Amino acid sequence: MSTPTRKPLDRQALWSLLSEKSDFWTGVEVVPVTGSTNADLAAAAKEGAGEGRVLIAEEQSAGRGRLDRQWTSPAGAGLTMSFLLRPTLPREQWGTLSIVTAVALRETLAAVCGVDAKLKWPNDVLVEGRKVCGILAQVEGGAVIVGAGLNVSLTDEELPVPTGTSLLIAGATELDRATIAADFLARVGALYAAWNERGPAAVIESWRRNSDTLGRLVAVSFPNGRKLSGRAVGIDAEGCLQIAADGGEGAVETVAAGDIVHLRPQD
Repeated sequence: MSTPTRKPLDRQALWSLLSEKSDFWTGVEVVPVTGSTNADLAAAAKEGAGEGRVLIAEEQSAGRGRLDRQWTSPAGAGLTMSFLLRPTLPREQWGTLSIVTAVALRETLAAVCGVDAKLKWPNDVLVEGRKVCGILAQVEGGAVIVGAGLNVSLTDEELPVPTGTSLLIAGATELDRATIAADFLARVGALYAAWNERGPAAVIESWRRNSDTLGRLVAVSFPNGRKLSGRAVGIDAEGCLQIAADGGEGAVETVAAGDIVHLRPQD
């Protein structure tokens, strides 16, 4: 598979497309390289930056995923972005903003790219079982910074891990990053507005319908080193995963944070 031409993202074209679809966002900045878009917007939030700012980097030099894992992508091969939100819902519900983001991206991939994606708890988007996007949300004072790293035109040889994939590999009908980003951000804005007004129930239900985790046997590694295995049987109103021990027959434990491995295909 040859590497496709990767022209720089045109900020003006993106803003024009986005403005036609959404009036939520207040500004989009595109930079050639930065350490971490999440870190940059977290610093801006500390300085009082308002809601609706978007930062996109053609390349990250110090990108991080969950559990502080390194996240890399060739310049121009993906959509590496973060956006700043200032929610009005109670803080205990802010964790579901990763779900808002994942649901919005799944809708974009279906509508714009012709790609059927599934959602893995807590924050991955999968195509045919392989990760095409990771999402990372962090709280900074009264703000939430949500980052998303979508593999767009990476070839098999460029994938950082064999469990990953890209829209190119998945046979997407659209690879234009401005088109994808504008649709994705418009959907995030609309879902976020509904989430802020009515709570997370609707977006959680959408996540349930498109989950690749529910019903599966999973293994969980907790930040403190503890291990748990069982069947993923539900997700609660705060976005926590519910796991039943003994293959689904035992007591149910609620998991707020952890690294999930799908043990085998869904029965």
